[in-house]
Amino acid sequence: MEQWLKEDERLDYLLAEDLRIIQSPSVFSFSLDAVLLSRFVNVPINKGKIVDLCSGNGVIPLFLSARTKAEIIGVELQERLFDMAERSVKYNGLENQIHMILGDVKTIPPQLGIEKYDVVTCNPPYFLAHELSDKNISEHYAIARHELHLTLEEAIESASKLLKQGGKAAFVHRPGRLLDIVTAMRAHRLEPKRIRFVYPKFGKEANTLLIEGIKDGKPDLKVLPPLYVYNENNEYTDEVSEILYGDKK
Repeated sequence: MEQWLKEDERLDYLLAEDLRIIQSPSVFSFSLDAVLLSRFVNVPINKGKIVDLCSGNGVIPLFLSARTKAEIIGVELQERLFDMAERSVKYNGLENQIHMILGDVKTIPPQLGIEKYDVVTCNPPYFLAHELSDKNISEHYAIARHELHLTLEEAIESASKLLKQGGKAAFVHRPGRLLDIVTAMRAHRLEPKRIRFVYPKFGKEANTLLIEGIKDGKPDLKVLPPLYVYNENNEYTDEVSEILYGDKK
């Protein structure tokens, strides 16, 4: 096991997918948002090409590999996170399906190929750069969570450039940025087609949104039923439990 892990890293289970992932409390650990995005997005079952932007430790490519046989490319800016992702891919024997690239989302489209991909996913930084108030946060978390190197619109623009006409882009973000997301998607030829709001529990305000658009699609937005994370007993709801644990609970 030591050959796979560095410093304070650990090997966690992705239970529903029967995979393992390398994580670190000081560098990066994925959140429920990544899990929900990987389940929300429509992906081809067999052939196709998928790009995941802002891949972090490769969690979304790993989740998607359980849903599709398509080729998956993950793009990550931070070398330490990229290294963790590469090792997780190798640990799970998925080198033939998942390819991690160390690169900048803003400049990656020409490198990967313009309008060549069927699906693009992205879990971008949620917070504006000036909202970085916790000075004790690690540099890795600061970059992953705040728009220090990548803005929302830049992420959406790159996703659009990568997609074929008719291709799908899916994002997870905060409801407070909904209008920014829709405005940027439409400005870059991505027509919002599906949206789902995620609520911590019934009676609370939504704290997450999932949105999928089609490149050059026709206007026809479907608002899906709400997703509640916890029930009245503060346990995962059946839907979230199934997403996280599959049939193993």
